[in-house]
Amino acid sequence: QVQLVESGGGLVQAGDSLRLSCAASVQTINIWRLGWFRQAPGKERAFVADITSSTGITNYANSVKGRFTISRDNAKNTVYLQMNSLQPEDTAVYYCAARLVPTRPYQAWGQGTQVTVSS
Repeated sequence: QVQLVESGGGLVQAGDSLRLSCAASVQTINIWRLGWFRQAPGKERAFVADITSSTGITNYANSVKGRFTISRDNAKNTVYLQMNSLQPEDTAVYYCAARLVPTRPYQAWGQGTQVTVSS
């Protein structure tokens, strides 16, 4: 079973940057796709970005495109989310997730890390 542990959240001001990390308990090269999701208070969990481990191909939600960058380091079994130009609407709990194979949905989730952006 894949274990995921997020870190890097915190309280920042609008316009600041943060980098989230997600360490996997298995080799990320063996995980088909890794993603970041977020859940704001009173809202459903929403897709933020994902990356295919083997190719590095990325996808982003429109709301973060151009501001956030997802990357992975397969040597460290870690996926990152670089968040720039943060806005109050980015405030949420951010979750890392693993999709092991293309035929299955996201199966493993981290515990989440809080990101709070003040105006």
